[in-house]
Amino acid sequence: MNRCLLAVPVLLASLVGGCGHSEDEWRAQLAKYNELQDSSEAKKAELEKQLAEAKQHVADLEKQLQDAGADVKKMSSTLEDQEKALAEYKARAKQLEAIKARFDLLRKKLDELTKLGLAVSIRRNRMVISLPGDVLFDTGKVELKKEGEDILKKVAQVIKADKSLADRDYQVAGHTDNQPLNGGTYQDNWGLSLMRARSVLIFLVGKGGALPRAHWSAAGFADTDPVANNGNKDGQQKNRRCDLIVVPDVDEMIDLTKLTKE
Repeated sequence: MNRCLLAVPVLLASLVGGCGHSEDEWRAQLAKYNELQDSSEAKKAELEKQLAEAKQHVADLEKQLQDAGADVKKMSSTLEDQEKALAEYKARAKQLEAIKARFDLLRKKLDELTKLGLAVSIRRNRMVISLPGDVLFDTGKVELKKEGEDILKKVAQVIKADKSLADRDYQVAGHTDNQPLNGGTYQDNWGLSLMRARSVLIFLVGKGGALPRAHWSAAGFADTDPVANNGNKDGQQKNRRCDLIVVPDVDEMIDLTKLTKE
């Protein structure tokens, strides 16, 4: 038998006798200590479980939203750090869910426009309503066709019918194909795309659409942002367009790519 094991009772008896406590009292104190230690370990294990669940929940949301900003830092194993990390993950998950719900609702409202034959999509991390340029304008022109005015009136009606849509900020973005426009009134594709965007803007905030002027702006992109191959007629036709871009709020500056299934 190990001599150290034989010495334990003797040492315990010596300590008990020397300190004025009975062996039962010492054992009770030892049991209390072990109970507290077990409680602490159990609490730590529960926090680790909750933290793991919260991390997985956030990971699932981030996968849907492709949120590159929610980075996981290496955490220490202390209870205080794990409690703090758990609270942070729960707050982040709540924020992501709120943003996703907001954009799901926005997409649902804008889906009304798909019934008009328009495309509602996510492009360059912006929600975009695409208006075919050939429907709006004749080749090389910036004056809206009757058909173009009719479709813009319907777009304005959808936006005005919902205050949450009417109160958003929008930018009209004009785009062309890559066929050069040399000289003339608009000089080049930059001038043509900008003036077409302006024509759409003026119609939407004027008598044609009566949308709030303070929420609208215009820009021209020429052929710098194609959505199709400019190497064929079909691709060029798709690239001649005006986009109505829903300008995101600051707290919506996340990757929205996975919010829509194209």
